[in-house]
Amino acid sequence: MTLEWEQIVVDSAQPEVLGRWWAKALDWVVVDDSSEEYEIRPAPDRLPGLLFVRVPEAKTVKNRLHLDFRPDDQGAEVARLLALGARHADVGQGDEPWAVLMDPEGNEFCVLAAHEG
Repeated sequence: MTLEWEQIVVDSAQPEVLGRWWAKALDWVVVDDSSEEYEIRPAPDRLPGLLFVRVPEAKTVKNRLHLDFRPDDQGAEVARLLALGARHADVGQGDEPWAVLMDPEGNEFCVLAAHEG
C-alpha cells in the first residue's frame, strides 16, 4: 500500500479570498479556483497543496493543527506577512523564539527563527 500526501484542507468562510492570501504569502500557484474550493500548490505538479473549502460556521477556538515556516530572516518574513494582512496571535506561547501569527480568517501559524550555523 502507498500513501501520498495530497493536501491539507482548511475550512474557510471565503475560500477564494483566503486561498489567494496564502498563495501570495507562500508564492504558490492556484490549481483550482472553483466557487466552493480553492487549491494552491508550490507548483502545478508538486504536492502537498492547501485546499480551502467553504464552511458556514466561523472559527471559534485555537486550531488543533497549524503550519510552521522557517525563513532565512524571521523578522523580515514576519514584517512581510503582517503587511499582507496577518496579525499577531497569543495562544499562550509565552516568550518563545518563534512568532505566532494568524491569517485573515484567524488560522494560527508559526514563523520560526532561522537555523543557526
